[in-house]
Amino acid sequence: MANFSKSSVPQFSVEVYQNEFLPEGGRDVNAIVTVTSTGGGTTGGVPLAAGAPASARVPGRAPAAAVVLMVDCSGSMDYPPTKMRNARDATAAAIDTLRDGTRFAVVAGTHVADDVYPGNGRLATAGPQTKAQAKEALRRLSAGGGTAIGTWLRLADRLLGAAEVDIRHGILLTDGRNEHESPEDLRAALDSCAGRFTCDARGVGTDWEVKEVTEIAGSLLGSADIVADPAGLAADFTRMMENAMGKEVADVALRLWTPVGAEIVFVKQVAPTVADLSGRRTEAGPRAGDYPTGSWGDESRDYHVCVRVPEAGIGQEMLAARVSLILPPSPSAGGVPQTLSQGLVRAVWTDDMAASTSINPQVAHYTGQAELAQVIQQGLDARKSGDFDGATAKLGRAVQLASASGNADTAKLLSKVVDVVDAATGTVRLKARVAEADEMTLETRSTKTVRVKK
Repeated sequence: MANFSKSSVPQFSVEVYQNEFLPEGGRDVNAIVTVTSTGGGTTGGVPLAAGAPASARVPGRAPAAAVVLMVDCSGSMDYPPTKMRNARDATAAAIDTLRDGTRFAVVAGTHVADDVYPGNGRLATAGPQTKAQAKEALRRLSAGGGTAIGTWLRLADRLLGAAEVDIRHGILLTDGRNEHESPEDLRAALDSCAGRFTCDARGVGTDWEVKEVTEIAGSLLGSADIVADPAGLAADFTRMMENAMGKEVADVALRLWTPVGAEIVFVKQVAPTVADLSGRRTEAGPRAGDYPTGSWGDESRDYHVCVRVPEAGIGQEMLAARVSLILPPSPSAGGVPQTLSQGLVRAVWTDDMAASTSINPQVAHYTGQAELAQVIQQGLDARKSGDFDGATAKLGRAVQLASASGNADTAKLLSKVVDVVDAATGTVRLKARVAEADEMTLETRSTKTVRVKK
């Protein structure tokens, strides 16, 4: 998808944190892989001229990007009437944040999708005139109709797919449940869009389905969040667009090579959010597989890799996995993938009990963060189904994990759903009354993690 000269790609580094020592008979090797991208961002970047192909990019220029804004215009956006106005204002603020030269379009989403600006299946090129025209088109948006989010995503995919750009991104706002298409239709749309563009999804108010919005963001490697008060939309949309404009490289893959007899048990992103990538593997040659990581600007992320190796005797050691960051082939690179950085995961068998039973601090921390996300989901599901004992146990464990790991933001959200008696032991009582927005905020943000203090 992208086209880069070596000098225009940010610098990537890979660091591996693990306890490589296994006891006799031990087979599972766990490692935290920290990937950091520096020297990207768009500060000082010069946008490409309007209509210039991505291949015209030179070092120092900002990457060519295309963004489609999908705005829910279903009937429920009229209740209260301020909701539609806030959505229009937020989309206008996002348009103002577009870097000049960025290709963009606005889609009005109901039970059908309508590209309201610039229209006719095209993208506009951001500049003072087109931004003003887009905001004028927004003023004409009104609420009416149903909700079929898969149709919005498919239209965004068609629009973005026609642009020769480095970065393709969607921003999607909904206020209701996806009631006018089947879950299978939405899933099929997500499957067809996966890997073609990234997408941030936002739910406004409290009448939408958390699992739908998080599934959209998870499938398309974007962020999900709640904006309980529509008045907060403009600030949130501005932040999302600033983040999208800061992306420098798309389609970076985490490639894992394993030796004969070894297999990957799982690959999870664990910071800044928990996301299981295990099922997203695509084969990349003998004993190698690629896991998608989406678009990168100046940032750092952590991944938990678990490898199962063959049994070996005391004193033996082996390379359990080689981790590489891969940029897909581009015409300028002669169709050859570019390796941005590498790290090694090792296994050493020892009879030193202290060495083999020691848990690496990074692995321990993120194992706890992944469990924290899981028990919050399980606890909220139990609460909804009337299993209050189960909910109390799971949410108590969540309070304990959040407290132990220093995840203050999640601890604060949990305190709106349970009364904390003793955080250290996870002793809690379910609150008799919980605001729907508080419960939905906890569920939506349950996968947000804190980084381990290195």
